[in-house]
Amino acid sequence: MSDNTLEGNLLVAQSGGPTSVINASLAGVVSEALNHGCIEDIYGGLNGILGILKEEFVDLARELQQTIRGLRITPGSALGTCRFKLKKKEDYERILTIFEAHNIRYFLYIGGNDSQDSADKIDQLATEKGYALRTIGIPKTIDNDLPVTDHCPGYGSAIKYIATTVREIALDNQAMGQHDLVSIVEVMGRNAGWITAGATLAKDRNKPEEAPHILCLPERPFVLEKFLQRIQSVLKTQKYCMVVVGEGLIGPDGTYIGIQSTTATDAFGHVQLGGVSDYLANSVTQHLGVKVRSAKIGYAQRAAAHCGSKTDNNEAFLCGQTAVRAAVEGETGKMVSLIRSESGTYQCEIGLAPLNEVANGVKTIPENWIEEEGFDVNYQFYKYALPLIQGEVSIPYENGTPAFVRLDAHRVGKKLEPYTPYG
Repeated sequence: MSDNTLEGNLLVAQSGGPTSVINASLAGVVSEALNHGCIEDIYGGLNGILGILKEEFVDLARELQQTIRGLRITPGSALGTCRFKLKKKEDYERILTIFEAHNIRYFLYIGGNDSQDSADKIDQLATEKGYALRTIGIPKTIDNDLPVTDHCPGYGSAIKYIATTVREIALDNQAMGQHDLVSIVEVMGRNAGWITAGATLAKDRNKPEEAPHILCLPERPFVLEKFLQRIQSVLKTQKYCMVVVGEGLIGPDGTYIGIQSTTATDAFGHVQLGGVSDYLANSVTQHLGVKVRSAKIGYAQRAAAHCGSKTDNNEAFLCGQTAVRAAVEGETGKMVSLIRSESGTYQCEIGLAPLNEVANGVKTIPENWIEEEGFDVNYQFYKYALPLIQGEVSIPYENGTPAFVRLDAHRVGKKLEPYTPYG
């Protein structure tokens, strides 16, 4: 064995909002971990860091290989997830105590910004305490806003679904509109407009009459007067005007548009978003007097495995595999990153980036990718995003609906006294 050999158990968990490919990363972890003799048992932590604190583990090595393969096409988080922020010193110490009790030497955390911050702090504490642990983050977010990676697993599938849905809605609008219809579609995206911008893939760039006609991005402050003028301009030549807006749209004063209260927050202190499409619809009705339809795609955009990107799915699986290999080879305190080749055709390599460069950071759309008035993106974005939605995932069907899988979830016995991770 090499000098980097560390024998013990591996623990993997999932956190934050699910995606249609987060389980593909889990499948990559389990498939690769089975190839390494230094990894003795493969555990899954239920409901992210919260389940780890409660010592709620399942034995993934006992799952049927058919189930592990099925995870590649199954949306949601098979292990369960959470939005729980580690705040107390006792929480971090509890985690290390649990790791010692179960001889966990490899910890892989699949998640977004806040999850990578938790992984980074766990890794730092293990180093301080002299506990031999290798921690690797696996990127996940449809928001595509993680720094140090070209794009994030989950994003390509989300925008493939959104672009498909926008194209379908556009055909309905084309049939119904008489230069008097405004259609507003609200998508996810807190502080970055990557998802909103992805809707532009619904149209042929050489046909400006195709939808969407207006994108409202969080990167640019929203000015109602300019928005209404743009709608009027579109309706002069088109039978309808389709708008795609991100839920994190902000006004000139820096506050979220359409949010009635800032008191509703999640565990990380993020304001609960949603409602911007209603605000825009009411404003258009009030000022322009035209017919308005609004739609919130909601959770479907992160769960639509039936419209997933094969490129995205393959990369998610590869990220899981790479995380295991990196940990076995001695890496720790890193997140797997996707690096785009500079060659003319799309190619993606896998790298590693320090967790402390990822944690809590936000990557927004480059300014020079957004058109001057801020209501569209240019060809640079199109060239960036188009390769990410290529290919279709083959989904098995049973009785007319997708045949997704569920883990048998064989529980691992607890070794410590109960712990309450609140307060």
